[in-house]
Amino acid sequence: MRLKNEFQHVSLQDPQSIQELLISIAQGISKGEVSFSDEEGELVLQPNGLLDVKITASEGASRHKIELKVSWNKQNKILSNTPLKIK
Repeated sequence: MRLKNEFQHVSLQDPQSIQELLISIAQGISKGEVSFSDEEGELVLQPNGLLDVKITASEGASRHKIELKVSWNKQNKILSNTPLKIK
């Protein structure tokens, strides 16, 4: 029995393609099902209830990075309602 199913895909994409991926993820979260697949495999997740979100942005001398992490438990928990501002 597997304890953890994972999906990973690494590639170079232009900004428009990344925007389309983010829109697809957002739509899947809204519908309650996000499906990830490529030639290596598939993983379907069902986000529901309250979701944890972590956004990290960094700027280095030669590399800039944005990380977006969304996670949830099968059982809901009470989270902070602190407002987030992104410009």
